[in-house]
Amino acid sequence: MFEPIMIPAHLLPSDGRFGSGPSKVRGPQLDALIAAQPTLLGTSHRQAPVKDLVGDVRSMLATLFDVPDGYEVILGNGGSTMFWDAAAFGLVDNKAQHAAFGEFGQKFAKATLAAPYLEASSIRTAQPGAVILPTAEEGVDVYAWPHNETSTGAMVEVLRPGEIGDALTVVDGTSAAGGLFLDTRQADVYYFAPQKSFASDGGIWFALVSPAAIERIERIAASGRYIPESLSLQAALTNSRVNQTLNTPAVSTLVLMRAQLEWMLAGGGMDFVTNRTSQSARIIYEWADSRAWAEAFVTEPSNRSNVVATIGLVDTVDSSHLRQHLRANGVVDVDPYRKLGLNQIRVGMFPAVDPEDVSALTHSLDYLVERLLT
Repeated sequence: MFEPIMIPAHLLPSDGRFGSGPSKVRGPQLDALIAAQPTLLGTSHRQAPVKDLVGDVRSMLATLFDVPDGYEVILGNGGSTMFWDAAAFGLVDNKAQHAAFGEFGQKFAKATLAAPYLEASSIRTAQPGAVILPTAEEGVDVYAWPHNETSTGAMVEVLRPGEIGDALTVVDGTSAAGGLFLDTRQADVYYFAPQKSFASDGGIWFALVSPAAIERIERIAASGRYIPESLSLQAALTNSRVNQTLNTPAVSTLVLMRAQLEWMLAGGGMDFVTNRTSQSARIIYEWADSRAWAEAFVTEPSNRSNVVATIGLVDTVDSSHLRQHLRANGVVDVDPYRKLGLNQIRVGMFPAVDPEDVSALTHSLDYLVERLLT
């Protein structure tokens, strides 16, 4: 029978949520949700209150990311998985190149590979824990890669590859957006869902799109290619411009997201959020480097994510057993990515997570491991 090791209260985080998505939701966001009753919740998304809410979120995202002139913030129903299919229909002219160094980069590659109207995608891969970037290749009109690979805790800087002409750069920001620095001009399409740094729920995707991407969306939509309306980026663009979505959006998700954006911008915007995540990352990686039984899964320090830390454990420290004790103490969701099948923990360090709680997590881990190894 399992008997949990109880961690002294002074060592425990004040909030034990460290999930890599969905992430911790702050109390003031729930206050905002309660305040949205009855003016927003249960009302038509075609009417001014909800359209104003969508407009607020779009405007705040434009401010947070310092969106250049000509770029637009668009949104649509469904999460990032839905966006991969939409991009396969509405962004790729003939051929995509994918830099895939984890599960989510591979999933977008599968979407374009399966499209019968496209040439076979070019896929550049790296082993989990390493990274790879796109490089110029003849015939490619979309270069796609993740800013942050949620499955492994590896990140790369978003930089437009040289000598790619008028090809588009399409970057997955799902676990990076709002937690890692972005020069928006380096991406023609930077897309994400709100359940990580924006501390909301899934079911909606957002994208920052350049004038070149808008032209591509409109041209492909007019080309006669069959595109289901629910996956039409043209429909998303048209609806976004009037602060709507094709179908009813998850209004509560938007309320939570607006409250998080208000907090982010009031704190100082991108400098504020990236300072928090980089502080948390410094704490956990320095801790792992100083422990004989733990090490960062990503070996290259510059590629270690500031928002998702994956820490490998020696065989004598069983991750499942360790996580069982943590959960009994209210410290939750530090599970490794299931498909990797490795002896790891994975710690979400999105802006809502207090760096002091990350420090407390390391003390809690030390307390448990000391007792589990004796």
